[in-house]
Amino acid sequence: MDASDIPRLAGFWARVLDGEVVDTGDGDARVDPRGRLGAESIWVNGVPEPRAARTRVHLDLRLAGPEPTELLAAGARLVREPDVEVDWWVLADPEGNLFRAFPPGEGTRPGPFELVVGSADPVAQATWWAGIVGGRVETTEEGTASVSDAAGFPWEHWVFDSVPERKQVKNRLHWDVDLTGPDATRLIVAGATLLREPDADIGWWVLADPEGNEFCAFAPRPAS
Repeated sequence: MDASDIPRLAGFWARVLDGEVVDTGDGDARVDPRGRLGAESIWVNGVPEPRAARTRVHLDLRLAGPEPTELLAAGARLVREPDVEVDWWVLADPEGNLFRAFPPGEGTRPGPFELVVGSADPVAQATWWAGIVGGRVETTEEGTASVSDAAGFPWEHWVFDSVPERKQVKNRLHWDVDLTGPDATRLIVAGATLLREPDADIGWWVLADPEGNEFCAFAPRPAS
């Protein structure tokens, strides 16, 4: 997650996710939710540019209670309440990144349960990513597509939601993937665009999927 004010944004998400802020030692921070998978950690990275466009990637959260009272108390801003069209709250974090909050359901637990990506072609996007990480593609009559049971994916659904606008600016939120081989060749052959290779400053590949969504790819760590 890109941030103009790392301590403020990391502190907010730590409160929202009942997590701990970890100093990564390089000026950035990481939010580790308590009692959840390490794959659910959120890395908060400082960037010089401010947020300039609507968030294309966002999280969906389950609430602990019937109202987002705790989220608002933590510093979230209410953007939209449930109405005749939607049954969730739309909120914004302290840097204006939108996310959605849903009432609790039977057998659910509070916290993130979906990663949502705005897409020009949701089915093509879901199919491409399922081809990379596995899982099952499901579609709806409204044109939304999702991936379930993807290898290593920490939440219930990876949703690709239809939006009319094309991606124009860098996403403020992106995901990381762990490679099964020594480099990103398989991803590039499958259709990913290489944006940056490992160099003296970073030890990972920066790529973009077929609709230009940036993601980072990490080689397996050597066995200890």
